[in-house]
Amino acid sequence: MNRKLFNKWYVAAGAVLVSLLSYAPVLAQGGPKPPSEASNPLAITLLVVIGGLLIAIALLGNAVVGAMDIFRERMKKEADKTLLTVGIIVLGMLMSSSVMAQEAAEQAAPAVSTTIDGLSQTSFYLLISVIALELVVIISLLFLLRYLVGIKRKVKTKRAAAGAAAAVPGKPRINWWEKLNQTRTVDAASEAEEDMGHDYDGIRELNNPTPPWWRWAFYFSIAFGVVYIWRHHVSHTAPMQLEELAIAEAQAAEAKEAYLKTAADNINENTVKMLGEANDLAAGKKLFATNCAACHGAEGQGTVGPNLTDDYWLHGGKINDVFKTIKYGVPEKGMKSWQDDFSPKQIAQLASFIKSIHGSNPPNPKEKQGEEYKEAQ
Repeated sequence: MNRKLFNKWYVAAGAVLVSLLSYAPVLAQGGPKPPSEASNPLAITLLVVIGGLLIAIALLGNAVVGAMDIFRERMKKEADKTLLTVGIIVLGMLMSSSVMAQEAAEQAAPAVSTTIDGLSQTSFYLLISVIALELVVIISLLFLLRYLVGIKRKVKTKRAAAGAAAAVPGKPRINWWEKLNQTRTVDAASEAEEDMGHDYDGIRELNNPTPPWWRWAFYFSIAFGVVYIWRHHVSHTAPMQLEELAIAEAQAAEAKEAYLKTAADNINENTVKMLGEANDLAAGKKLFATNCAACHGAEGQGTVGPNLTDDYWLHGGKINDVFKTIKYGVPEKGMKSWQDDFSPKQIAQLASFIKSIHGSNPPNPKEKQGEEYKEAQ
């Protein structure tokens, strides 16, 4: 019986797949712009959904055929009729849908007034109808399978069995974990009740349905996948991964720019750069006149302190060296540390101004001190 049912089911499934494949060229030839509709993402997505549902129907049909072993004596005729009827219904609907699609395409050849995401309304609603029909078939097979394996029980029977189990001395009670998963501990006495009649080399199959939380998580993953495909690949209302990366990089660049604008005080002797903006040099000149002119002269020619306009430096002539000298000072020679008086930005402005007056040759310069330093060309 199994082999006959398998053959009948796969003949029906094969006919359905052939009719589905024959429907694809109809989509390609149906509209005024065949290439665009045949390669339309919405059409491709719906066809993939149809194919996936057909696979689900085939798997459920296989399960139904396997369940027939339990009731092969009393369900043989009914099962044959049920499977053949399902196959004929699906085949007939898909074939009629193909014919309808071809006729609609011929009528719509002169012009297509409206489309849905680039797909003609006829093709769209035809594909949706096929999907709806497949869902009906799947639900019907699920109910049939539920009936065949004897999962469907009356509530009163369940309550009576639970009460009887609680009343029997020594029989394990159902704990909260088993209630949550809708399972129960199977002992030697109740094992025969759960036997599904399948024996493979001495290994018997028991009725062990998946927990409800697992099934609902599986259903949620299917729904999530459908929404994901629709948003990312069909309607394009959400960015793809590379687009998300580009958006994140742009946002990071903006955040970095904003940070740098507000992070001027993060300058130190290792990161300081020569500032050439007029406002920075003006700010440095003002700081020099107020705090440094008393020791280095109003024009940097040197008095108590060294000349800052020649090529000779006591503590290095690079912008980093000048910044470091101002920041930490030279206490042994009477120059204080200015890091508590000026911000890093102000020290950078002051150092840049000192570097800018190099070679200005002010009157009455102080004698040369330190080692010669020339800027690298």
